[in-house]
Amino acid sequence: MAGKKKNGSEHSPSGASPCNDHEHEKVPKGHVPMIICSGERVVVPVRLLAAPCIAKLLDMAAQQYGYGQPGVLRIPCDAEQFRRAVDCALKKAG
Repeated sequence: MAGKKKNGSEHSPSGASPCNDHEHEKVPKGHVPMIICSGERVVVPVRLLAAPCIAKLLDMAAQQYGYGQPGVLRIPCDAEQFRRAVDCALKKAG
């Protein structure tokens, strides 16, 4: 989310990395692809999904879109809110 498109193993300092808009792009092992409201596609390390700040975003997604979302998981928040949640999760993860 640092403004660079993912190509290879680039990751932003926030722990989530932007991807190209291709839904079928290979996702690194141990990561989950997500799309935020701006349409930006990011990959998030699986280890961060249990963090309360990320779990809150996942709950928001379930409430808005349901549990049966086809394709990439959509998260109903803006880029700044998502970045703060990932930063919070990284701090809690150590």
